[in-house]
Amino acid sequence: MGSERQAEVEAILAPAVAKIGFDLEGLQVTKAGRRLLVRVLVDKDGGISLDDVAVVSKACSKALDEAESTGGPFADTAYTLEVSSPGVDRPLTEPRHWRRNIGRLVAVHIGEEPFTGRVTAASERGIELEADGARRSATYAELGPGKVQIELR
Repeated sequence: MGSERQAEVEAILAPAVAKIGFDLEGLQVTKAGRRLLVRVLVDKDGGISLDDVAVVSKACSKALDEAESTGGPFADTAYTLEVSSPGVDRPLTEPRHWRRNIGRLVAVHIGEEPFTGRVTAASERGIELEADGARRSATYAELGPGKVQIELR
């Protein structure tokens, strides 16, 4: 699928999603037979519920329909819209990702050093991790992508 169409769809959906209080975390437009499949990943502080998915889906459909009436990206093509939240396997790369995972155990590289610890704080500048009673701070520039570790309790 052309990145031009994907960029056009993102330009339509990002403001619609932001307007209702969500972050557009991912967008993928792929061909599925004669139709196009539009996959939208959204999140917000506190996570999203099934009701939230329905609200976002409705807002995205409305935005795409309005764009279609003015010759938007799907004026001549049928599409299927799929809205969901990112899974726990999504890498933590943005400050908001780290903030939303305070309290969780994560594996990350700080510089070249692998480190696994619990996220205890996240600011605009960086994060604090704790492992075995020791605290470690790192700026976002020092961090590689973090990965939430699944804990069975």
